[in-house]
Amino acid sequence: MDGQLTLRETVPDLGGIAIAYDAYQNSLKGKPAPIIDGLTGDQRFFLAWAQNWRSKFRDEYTAQLLKTDFHPPQKIRPDLVNNFDAWYKAFDVKHGDKLYLPEEKRIVIW
Repeated sequence: MDGQLTLRETVPDLGGIAIAYDAYQNSLKGKPAPIIDGLTGDQRFFLAWAQNWRSKFRDEYTAQLLKTDFHPPQKIRPDLVNNFDAWYKAFDVKHGDKLYLPEEKRIVIW
């Protein structure tokens, strides 16, 4: 993947999830979200983000996209959550976990 090629989409993805999360929190009007099927509201929010990027492409098509498309591959777009502090809290992600990113390396858009 060409990081320079995909940067113009990666940054808006991170900004978009931040705006969506703020809107979600504002919709709760200070009240806690209900736990549904054992998941908190924040957990459901981040799972919905990940499910949004589900896809399945042939290997040949994926290889072509990696060379020509300015969008990051669907498979890695949900991984942006490791820049988002609320995700760590929602899933109790700690140092040593697969997607853990030290705070000083997390990107904050706003």
